[in-house]
Amino acid sequence: MSGTDIFLDTNICIYLLNGDTILAELLQEQNLYLSVITEIELYSYHSNSALAIQVLNNFFQSVTIINIEEKVKAKTIEIRKNFKLKLPDSIIAASALTYNLPFITADKGFRKIELIDLILYDNI
Repeated sequence: MSGTDIFLDTNICIYLLNGDTILAELLQEQNLYLSVITEIELYSYHSNSALAIQVLNNFFQSVTIINIEEKVKAKTIEIRKNFKLKLPDSIIAASALTYNLPFITADKGFRKIELIDLILYDNI
């Protein structure tokens, strides 16, 4: 993987936090970015224990979280209208596109967005 910046989808964060060693090696030495939507999704998981929350707290301190600002909002609207993605996925994709970051995901639904620098990860 070239470059040092990469944007993570929620599923990639889950794999990484669950100990995916291949993914951890792939992302080592990378500057990690993610959407505030991913932060919300991970914190709001109904089965999070106190330990899981502490792990998330530590994880979120080591990444850059992109909030929904005007340019992300405008790109979200464009993606949602053109590609019919769910709103959270549209926001996540818009964040990666707005900041021109390669986007790693296991969700093949993002392939329909032609302009995104997509890295499809297969954790099997």
